[in-house]
Amino acid sequence: MESFDQLDLEYFQTEVENHVGILRIDRPPVNAHNIDVLLELQRAVEGVRFDDDVRVCVFGSANEDIFSTGFDINDLQTEEAHQIGYASQTSKEIIMKMRTTDTIFIAAVDGHCMGGGLELALACDFRFVGDDDNYRVGMPEVHLGLIAGEAGTQLLPRYINRSDALRMMITGEELTPQEAYEKDIFDEIHPPEDVEDAVFEFAEEIVEKPAGAVGHNKLAVNEGLEMPLWDALSHERELQNALLGSDSAKEGVDAFLEDREPDFVGVEIGEKDAPEPTSDD
Repeated sequence: MESFDQLDLEYFQTEVENHVGILRIDRPPVNAHNIDVLLELQRAVEGVRFDDDVRVCVFGSANEDIFSTGFDINDLQTEEAHQIGYASQTSKEIIMKMRTTDTIFIAAVDGHCMGGGLELALACDFRFVGDDDNYRVGMPEVHLGLIAGEAGTQLLPRYINRSDALRMMITGEELTPQEAYEKDIFDEIHPPEDVEDAVFEFAEEIVEKPAGAVGHNKLAVNEGLEMPLWDALSHERELQNALLGSDSAKEGVDAFLEDREPDFVGVEIGEKDAPEPTSDD
């Protein structure tokens, strides 16, 4: 399979810097997506999933003022309804693939983030936004006689107050980044020129952590919250048991006992040998 940074995509840019995968949507003028864009996004997400060199993925935009305005409205007029339905279902499947891939996705939103664009941002584990009152954040599908059909009706109320989420959807209200941040749609807000620096600083911090433990924490939360408590606790146990005895766990324990910084990256990519078990003899 092609490495993430070698993917030949028309609507996305991909690169890897210091184990951080960078995925930028690039479909001028407003980064609207259609089925072709979604199928490429699916390839990109699968690229992240299978590329061990990518320990964190930053999802941003090649457009300075727009993250994404969502699904291409022109397609709503020209495509058959069942094809649009398939596109919507494909988007949901990609979003769930992002949520169940044991790599952290961080959305770098520095521009307008509307409709399906916001839904793609909600698929990420963390969202950083630029503080510019000219940017608009919202789910305006009601103005088209539609609902947020790319998982938005389910994801947004999982992050913010149910009434606030429903109000956004039934009124189509548009928020500034600050208002969206205050509603907990975004995790951090920064001046526009500082957003990517803040995202990469956080991504580089995650890179240094044990990838298995990071990924299993993500899966325990994302999957466990959808289960009854006892099922979720069983799931947590299985994820923890899978880590016990791993090379990363050995490195972490040895580093703690030896009062040194662990080298999880070196152990996990084979640049450093895992510690040998201590003999009782």
